Amino acid sequence: MIRADLTALPDYVPGTRAEGALKLSSNETAYQPLPSVVLAMQAAATTTHRYPDMTSSVLIDALASRLNLPSEQVAVGCGSSALCQQLVQITCANASDEVIFPWRSFEGYPIFVQVAGATPVAIPLSEDHRVDLAAMAAAVTPNTRLIFVCNPNNPTGTIVSKAEFQEFMAAVPSNIIVALDEAYFEYLRTEDTPLAHELIHSYENLVGLRTFSKAFALAGARVGYAFGPAPIISALQKVAIPFAVNSVAQAGAVASLHAADAILARTNEVVFERERVAATLKTIESQANFVWIPGASAETAQLLADRNILVRCFPEGIRITVTNPSEMDRLIEAWKAISDH
Repeated sequence: MIRADLTALPDYVPGTRAEGALKLSSNETAYQPLPSVVLAMQAAATTTHRYPDMTSSVLIDALASRLNLPSEQVAVGCGSSALCQQLVQITCANASDEVIFPWRSFEGYPIFVQVAGATPVAIPLSEDHRVDLAAMAAAVTPNTRLIFVCNPNNPTGTIVSKAEFQEFMAAVPSNIIVALDEAYFEYLRTEDTPLAHELIHSYENLVGLRTFSKAFALAGARVGYAFGPAPIISALQKVAIPFAVNSVAQAGAVASLHAADAILARTNEVVFERERVAATLKTIESQANFVWIPGASAETAQLLADRNILVRCFPEGIRITVTNPSEMDRLIEAWKAISDH
């Protein structure tokens, strides 16, 4: 009755949560939605006896205006994760079809590929914990259909340079879609990294992915968006689940765009705290709302958990979400305590 290959499907592991604990395991913002956003969502909640606008037309028009693109080049989904899944669906039809992605990176990638019955091709990060674009380009075969590039990379927070990405795109055949996953775009503070909205006019196979879950404080509402060439966007919309982005989420996202300046100003505090935490914990440089400590062990994560601080542990290291000054003070105090342990 059920596909046999699903037994090998890896579980998506969400960040640990516990009552009363400081949760630094899911890259969430500590900021709540702005009052204007909450009011818009409350108003939309009174209409939930009706189906939402299936085309999300108001939201798409607002995003298109912000990106300076025509509306037919923008799609929305139930989080950018859903759009990742849709990208696999529109590119892969056979088990031999391959999807390349960096590893370690966003853990949804191999799951999305295997759910579609395609073949995941994970390319290890470089020794400096960065996405190895040269190795990814070298891994392209006649069966390659899609490539994910997570930038900044989750969980390491590292970035690729503009020159590296330009060289990579020149090496990838134009019939292979490249998805530049920019979930942490709003926390970038460097000019030397590719930005999808600046590049999609130059490549017919490039699509950008962003989300309202991080800087825009709507993780619980589930809204993400894709932008790129109209044929790719049209295909994404064809495989979307009907009414996937609910009325409350659409209203919250639109209101957030109207208040974008105020919302994005809050990322400056996160970036300041990121640098403070990185210096104290001696992490590698990050361009996201988290820091990565390579080689840190499950024992370290447990010592923090014993102090009611939850971080995300991977076999290769631990990832710690950066939030606000008071929470980071608590983290630093605990870190110093376990370092003296």
